[in-house]
Amino acid sequence: MQSQAPAIISKLAGSQPAYKIAGLTIFLLWTCITPALFGQQDVHAGLIPPANRKSAPAFQLVTEDGTKMQISDYRGKVVLLNFWATDCGGCVLEIPSFIEIEKAYKDKGFTAVGVSMDISYESLKDANEAWGRVRPFMAKHGINYRIAMGDDAISKAYALTAFPATYLIDKSGRIAVAYIGVVINKDNVATNIKSLLSER
Repeated sequence: MQSQAPAIISKLAGSQPAYKIAGLTIFLLWTCITPALFGQQDVHAGLIPPANRKSAPAFQLVTEDGTKMQISDYRGKVVLLNFWATDCGGCVLEIPSFIEIEKAYKDKGFTAVGVSMDISYESLKDANEAWGRVRPFMAKHGINYRIAMGDDAISKAYALTAFPATYLIDKSGRIAVAYIGVVINKDNVATNIKSLLSER
């Protein structure tokens, strides 16, 4: 439908007032764009049985305050690990859910961690340029969990092929759920987190 929109608009242009053409243009573009933005929302995933879980790949990254962070720092906690970028539409849609989840469970043995993939996603020069985008974004959106800057090594370790990509990691450091290239369902994520928090 997207490829037909300009032809339809052009065909009607000769017989319609400008305001009607503008309205038609907006309607057709919205019709084309909406499925791409919202077609993969409300995604549910079940927990991987403990015996089948694999260890989350190790990494060491620098956070927004300049400290180093690694996944092993969170052993004993349930972790939501989210790979995202500031210009990734689906990633941005998820962030309010992660902020709410962090507020609800941060004192119960849970933490959210965001890994910005802006360097590769935006073909930026280096981490300094990426932080120039990420820090203002964090402030604007009120992000209340740690953000680290991703690199090629972590992209390869997690075999990242689509964004957003979100993993729930259990208390033993194993991947219990993976949501890849989809906008997560907040209630489903919260249910999975509660189940993981109850595991011994």
